[in-house]
This record gives sequence, C-alpha cells and structure tokens, in this order.
Amino acid sequence: MHDLIIKGGTLVDGTGAHPITSDLAVKDGCVVEVGKISSHAKQTIDADGLIVAPGWVDIHTHYDGQVSWDPYLSPSSWHGVTTAVMGNCGVGFAPARVYQREWMMELMEGVEDIPGAVLAEGVKWEWETFPQYMDAMSRIPRIMNVGAQIPHGALRVFVMGERGANREAATLGDMKTMAALAKEAIAAGALGFTSSRTVVHRTKRGAAVPSLGVDAQELIAIATAIGETRKGVLQLISDWDDLDAEFNMIRDVTKASGRPMSYTLLQHDFLPQRWREVLRRTEIARSEGLDIKAQVACRGIGMIHGLECSMQPFFLTA
Repeated sequence: MHDLIIKGGTLVDGTGAHPITSDLAVKDGCVVEVGKISSHAKQTIDADGLIVAPGWVDIHTHYDGQVSWDPYLSPSSWHGVTTAVMGNCGVGFAPARVYQREWMMELMEGVEDIPGAVLAEGVKWEWETFPQYMDAMSRIPRIMNVGAQIPHGALRVFVMGERGANREAATLGDMKTMAALAKEAIAAGALGFTSSRTVVHRTKRGAAVPSLGVDAQELIAIATAIGETRKGVLQLISDWDDLDAEFNMIRDVTKASGRPMSYTLLQHDFLPQRWREVLRRTEIARSEGLDIKAQVACRGIGMIHGLECSMQPFFLTA
C-alpha cells in the first residue's frame, strides 16, 4: 500500500517535458509510481484541474531575519516554494557579535530595504557564531525547508571589526581567520559563502558594504578553505565595471575552491549588451571545466523608491 496517491492532476515534472494528466504515488517520501494507478493508499488526493509539480527551490532570498520568527516564510510559501536559500549577496545575521547586531540590521535594511523596525522587533538573537545560528534556526518549527549561507559582510566585520566595515585591507591573519570560520560554517551545515561587489549595495547610512572592492586574495583564501570540505557553493554580485579583472577573479576563485560559483546577472541601461559578454565568458569558462553559472531572475526586478527608503533619488550621489 502506498502512503499517498495524487489522482488525476496535471503533472509537470520539472524536466521540461510536456505536462500530462496522471496519477502519482508516494511511499516513504519518494515518488514510486506515475501513470494510471489502481492500487490503494493511506491517503488519496483528487487533483483534477490542479497542477502537480515538485516544490520550488528559491535559491536567492533574504529571509535571514524573518526565518527566526516566521514559521511560514510568507509570501514564498504561498507560491509553492518548499525550499528557500538565504544569506545571498554577502548580507546576513551570522556570525555577529552582540555589539554588532544593530550594524547588521542597518546593513540588511540598506541593501534589501527590510525595515529596521521590523528586524529590531522580530529577530530573535540567540547566536554569535554561524554554527550557533544554525542551531537556533533548527529549533524553530516551520512548514518549509531553509538553507543558510555564510555572508562575507558579516564574516568580515566579525573578524575585523570596524576595519572590516570600513573596507580596510585584510591582513594575512584576518584572511586565515575568515577562511577557518567559513570552513567551520560549511561543516555546521551552511550551503555556501556569498559576497557583494556592487556599489548599489549600501548600509542604511549610505556606506558601501564591507566586501566591496576587497582584494581577490581574500576571496581566494576563503574559497580555498571551503573547497577543502568538498561541499558548499559560492555566490556573488558584481557591477562588472572592470570586466577583465572581475571575471578573471571569478575564474581564480572557482579554480582555487573547486566548488560551483554563481553570480547575479543583471542588465544595465547604460551598457545594455554587457550581459551577453559576461555570458560568453561564462560559456568559455564552463567549456574549460569551471562550474560557473549565472543567476537570472525569473521576472523583472522591482525596486521600492521613496524619501524614507534606502532607494531614494540621491542614494548614489555620496
């Protein structure tokens, strides 16, 4: 007897195949039969007129704070997302020392326009290190899966303090400590490491994010340590202003780590064709065995603008 049979739904399996009308049987958490099923199950669902599909995995979210208080992670769970990956673009809330918490919230408010008042009221600070963050998140019941990544901004400030926030060059000792903590995070269950290299990302007070313009050697040191675990992925966002230097850096980081790398691919109105060149270089790198991919949004990106928002008419003038 199956555990579950879903009958008569429009089956979209995620492979690109055409939808079909079919039954689907589940046992021990796995799909075991597809087609016309006449056997019985502990539970049967009539899906006539409905779509039956794998759950969506949203690989780019910023639920790092909301995950500590919202078991539903709305609105993602309303739209079929069953796994959300957070900690993207080098921003997040772990690791964070007690006295750095307010700064972390201001960074998130500035980069992602999540109201600081909401974060201050909602985030349940029960951690300092990344493993402690993972433990805290695992204690919260929720209706969907979440995966966390260790963000460069938080890691840099945790290790370097104000020097990190002010984008001072990391010493060899700083790099060694960041690398060790990133490796520790992967061992504790982090899905990867992320960074931001765009001038658009700023704190609530207008300062550039800690990771903007850091030396390639810092990223290589962290990525190499992660590569030693043979687990984890790498993600970043870049303006590609110096396309040669930036893409060479991505190649070097990917090669040093041996881990998959993805970057946010955007189109800028002032250089409307540059994305084609970035993709061309990505294809060349992939042909050489480097696992580099572009993250492309499935819809147009919307921005919230206002005099009291991070995105206000003068936010790039400083």
